[in-house]
Amino acid sequence: MVKCWDLETNKVIRHYHGHLSGVYALAIHPTLDVLVTSGRDATARVWDMRTKQAVHTLSGHTGTVSAVKCQEADPQVITTSMDSTVRLWDLAAGKTMTRLTHHKKSVRAMALHPTEFTFATASPDNIKQWKCPEGQFMRNFEGPEGVTGGGGIVNAMAVNADNVMFTGADNGAMGFWDWKSGHQFQRLDSLVQPGSLDSEAGIFCAEFDKTGLRLITGEADKTIKIWKEDDQATPETHPLDWKPSLMRKRY
Repeated sequence: MVKCWDLETNKVIRHYHGHLSGVYALAIHPTLDVLVTSGRDATARVWDMRTKQAVHTLSGHTGTVSAVKCQEADPQVITTSMDSTVRLWDLAAGKTMTRLTHHKKSVRAMALHPTEFTFATASPDNIKQWKCPEGQFMRNFEGPEGVTGGGGIVNAMAVNADNVMFTGADNGAMGFWDWKSGHQFQRLDSLVQPGSLDSEAGIFCAEFDKTGLRLITGEADKTIKIWKEDDQATPETHPLDWKPSLMRKRY
């Protein structure tokens, strides 16, 4: 189900009916009155917000569509799927503009850069950065131990305007990356709520707030955590150890 809520009265005022299975992701278009939802029926559906009509069904993926994002300029809709592909869509025609097949495993998370015309996608094999509008491959993000850094499956990504990218994995690994170079400059492990099991350290969703200084994560131990920058951190306490390898440029 996809529902629209009135926040004044806390009531459901609209239903968008049409998905055949669970809905995994939703994105609201920044300028048009449309929203895009995607899910386990391997489609992304474009809805007219006001009339509740299904404008397009964006079909083509062969697996669960795990993430969807909207932006003002073409490609206005980008989807990532468990079939290990990323698709850039022409919203007016409802057709695929580009299909990116670089990932080898299911792509579970995506983040659009707030100011640049670029985006990144995360899969267990790699985190890759792309350039819009044509979806040109830019680089792999590379962590110290293994490629995705931390060994978990990345479920959540977020980027702020200061070029800091965050990735959250299903084992509680938190990676902080430099958007420009693809270097993982910090790695933390999420703290489980007292009384929870260590196996409940998992991050399902993450978002920076408007300022970009606070990171909000939703986790497997039923908590929502808010993180801030370390005031005490200096270049001496957190030395930069960046040794780029050839892995960065490999498709």
